[in-house]
Amino acid sequence: MVSASACAIAAVVLWRGKRSVIRWFAAMALFAAWAATHGACAMQARWPASRNGEDVVVTGRVVDLPRRSGADTAFVFEPEGRRGDGGVPRGRLRLTWYRSAVAPRPCERWRLTVRLRRPRGVLNPGPADTERGALQRRIVATGYVRDASASERLSTSTCVDGWRHRIAKTLDARLGERDARIVKALAVGDTRGFDPADWDTARATGVSHLLAISGFHIGVAAGGGVVLARLLYGLLPWLALRLPRQIAQAALGLGVAGTYGLLAGMGLPTVRSLLMIAVVVFAAIGRRTAGGATLLSAAVLGVLVVDPLAVLSPGFWLSFAGVGFLTLCVAPRSAGWRGWLGELVRAQAAMSIALLPLCLWFFGSASLVGFFANLLAAPLVSFVVVPLTLSGCAALGLPFLADLFLVPSAWVLGRLWRLLESMAAWPLANLGVAEGGLATTLLATCGAAWLFAPRGVPLRGYGLWLFLPLGMPPREAPMPGAFRAWVLDVGQGLAVLVRTHSHTLVYDAGPRYAGGSDAGAGIVLPAIAALGIAPVDRLVISHGDNDHAGGAASVARRYPEASRWSGEPHRLGFAASPCIAGASWSWDGVSFRVVALPEDRGRKTASNDRSCVLVVEGSAGRLLLTGDIGKQAERRMDAVDLVSPLPTVTTMAHHGSRHSSDPSWLAAVRPTLSIASAGWRNRFGHPHPSIVDRHAAMGTDVHVTARSGAIRIDFPAASPPAVTREWRRPSYRYWRE
Repeated sequence: MVSASACAIAAVVLWRGKRSVIRWFAAMALFAAWAATHGACAMQARWPASRNGEDVVVTGRVVDLPRRSGADTAFVFEPEGRRGDGGVPRGRLRLTWYRSAVAPRPCERWRLTVRLRRPRGVLNPGPADTERGALQRRIVATGYVRDASASERLSTSTCVDGWRHRIAKTLDARLGERDARIVKALAVGDTRGFDPADWDTARATGVSHLLAISGFHIGVAAGGGVVLARLLYGLLPWLALRLPRQIAQAALGLGVAGTYGLLAGMGLPTVRSLLMIAVVVFAAIGRRTAGGATLLSAAVLGVLVVDPLAVLSPGFWLSFAGVGFLTLCVAPRSAGWRGWLGELVRAQAAMSIALLPLCLWFFGSASLVGFFANLLAAPLVSFVVVPLTLSGCAALGLPFLADLFLVPSAWVLGRLWRLLESMAAWPLANLGVAEGGLATTLLATCGAAWLFAPRGVPLRGYGLWLFLPLGMPPREAPMPGAFRAWVLDVGQGLAVLVRTHSHTLVYDAGPRYAGGSDAGAGIVLPAIAALGIAPVDRLVISHGDNDHAGGAASVARRYPEASRWSGEPHRLGFAASPCIAGASWSWDGVSFRVVALPEDRGRKTASNDRSCVLVVEGSAGRLLLTGDIGKQAERRMDAVDLVSPLPTVTTMAHHGSRHSSDPSWLAAVRPTLSIASAGWRNRFGHPHPSIVDRHAAMGTDVHVTARSGAIRIDFPAASPPAVTREWRRPSYRYWRE
């Protein structure tokens, strides 16, 4: 609040200046104060840290569209009342209902017993920041339904999300869930039917913006409203005596676009388009015209006034930057179909190249195939599929009429999607570069503006040179005999990246989460791209439990040429070779060896004890990756595999469970550094305090990913291993916990 007050005072002082430049600075200071105030209020509304893990009875309603994955349901819940009324949080909750017999539906009121904690996400190399997203969406707490038997559905009301849900279910019934998934995304913004392979295709071809209802689709809907107004005035000419046609066209266009926007979920691109259309409507009513810069400025101003925290969303920058580039860089050239086609190609090139730096900054990857994919998909979806889909949804009350529109729409999308899947396999479909700084991103964006500037701007082709720092970031590869490891922060699970001079190994890939996402696609792959260590040469999955293997399929799908090993290959769902005790190989002077785990002849081997244990040895340090082995397996291991003169770094077996890290095993390994990969305040209590104390008593430095975020350990060729970075420490973002 102090920063907000300082900015507000500065704005008042500067506003008294007479020069326009000074007033510009005053306006910026005023908006900074407004944003700081919203940020401070949103942080204060978060669930108190002192009450983390507390069970609370809340009554409220389900908002947005719940996502069901297997027997689990993830949804957003908005409690009734204010804080102080029985300790009810003030703001939205992101909840998971594990093994829910009945999935909550939109608009339903429930009384739930939930266990809450402050929003806290994982933190890794790459652009993802769930805590920033929670702040921007006003999520004040996360948690899960604690007592299913005490949960009670109170009532069902009518709301927009309920309409979206019913339309989606109707489309499933008319077209089938598989064929309807893209139609639902375009009709009501429902992407729950997409699987990881679909999202991989969308990212590789750069058409993700077409799956979520984009601003251009809102413009198409507004154009449909204008056409309806023209038809109405053609059938009833006397209406012109009551209301000028131009005003009616603008108003009906805004009405149709607003209705579509509500059904779309009112995402940021939707709001931006609606604001720009509203400016056109008011200009038409006032007998004025509004240019592109005026429309864009009014939309930016409207968003910042209503929701200044929107600047935390990548969609804010991509949406407004995209429209800004089209407004400033694409000018009319010539009439006729050749001119129209030329402008279409130029506009698509501007969008693909100009937004490339921002996509790499926000998402860590981009697609050079996107230009060709969007050149076909964008006009087809916008001018053919969207009108058919909206017409079909409007006619759902008459099924035979709705099918006349929906069936062709689904057919076109099905053929288009198969083409996109083949394009996703093209070279450079998944372009990733190592993390660059803000300066390189801004430099490349300026280069794009220079490249697509209007005629008359000199040396436009030289704008490409400004992309070089973005595409050639500095890289520090380990020397031969040295290697580097990253223990990623995947919550309650394990994922480790190991990099030698020219090879990369992935050991475990984290869990699959409720709602359908997984750590492989959301954490491991972005980290590989951000660190610049692609491609993956070998994928080792210790065993088949979800917290280790849940994200493996996403990594295997992205890097199909990587060899795959596992202690339980039959549980993975894709082809993999079994880990063979004693198997070894060498990369760049670094040796890798699978440690033998002798079976207990008197009892059946537990799944955890089938873990593929891997030893990585460089010139001056050793890394021991233990999976989920327990005390029994540790006691059966050969001492020859445990004792080493090299300083040893180990992952705590089974995330630091009290049933692991046997004293005799620990005495043989004698690690200088132990890392527990565990979720923040996880329900298993990992790592167990007694195990942490046992490691620390040997002089071992203990790190936990829940407190440190991702952890980087360097194993130089001539000096002992050491932790060189923890992603959560120090914290420079006020929303970080």
